[in-house]
Amino acid sequence: MTEVAAFVPGHVTGFFTIHRDDDPTKTGSRGGGLALSDGVTVTVRPAEETSVRLNDVPIEMDAVETVLSTLQATARVDAETPLPVGSGFGVSGGMALGTALAANQAFDRRLSENELLTIAHGAEVQADTGLGDVVAQARGGVPIRLEPGGPQDNLLDGIPARPRIEYHTLGELSTEDVISGDTDLLTQAGKRSLSRVVKEPTMDSFMRASRQFAREAELLTPEIRDVILDVTEADGQASMAMLGKTVFALGTGLSDAGYDPVVCEIDAAGARLDR
Repeated sequence: MTEVAAFVPGHVTGFFTIHRDDDPTKTGSRGGGLALSDGVTVTVRPAEETSVRLNDVPIEMDAVETVLSTLQATARVDAETPLPVGSGFGVSGGMALGTALAANQAFDRRLSENELLTIAHGAEVQADTGLGDVVAQARGGVPIRLEPGGPQDNLLDGIPARPRIEYHTLGELSTEDVISGDTDLLTQAGKRSLSRVVKEPTMDSFMRASRQFAREAELLTPEIRDVILDVTEADGQASMAMLGKTVFALGTGLSDAGYDPVVCEIDAAGARLDR
């Protein structure tokens, strides 16, 4: 048993629907998003007691602990990420999936990728921290989730593009508060946006569908709306990250609008062992 690390791309969701099932591995979402080169590196090493750290700070993360419990592994988990937590970048999903991949190797559990994905997806659903990030982060690129649930149910497509991405974060937003409430309006808006992108799988269509979703699902805050309008006035394309107070833009959209954004790329490879 040795120390093993895994890298999982960050994931920005543009639009989504919610689908519930008694089985957490079948609960999930349909929708579209971007896998980012800014991601989460998770290092797992066997230990006498399980502990979890994020950027050198001890934390409690139910999804990670559930993954370790399922794999019957007692470990120290150290995660590092440049991404802001609670701002719509799939950090919790990245930590769950990274832990599954690294612990499987470190403890010689000999499970397949889909088995590990199912464990991580189910753990995040149970923790109410996400519904579709894990399967999208595993794929990479610009994934379009056509069916909900873990890998045994999820049908994935994607937009063949690798644009430069900029993002600007204004604060945190609780995923649990949104996905545990009345989600009928959100799901109907998500269906319309998904249909639009399936008919026209381009980045322009994706960005328009994302803005349409944020507006129709009534998730836009005034400050987020203002930033998106600034980018639009500068002839750029921007929308809101789901779920977080974050604006993401293609190309130099935020820079052209006068902001000082973080810049990254699309990660086409998806989640993988790092070393």
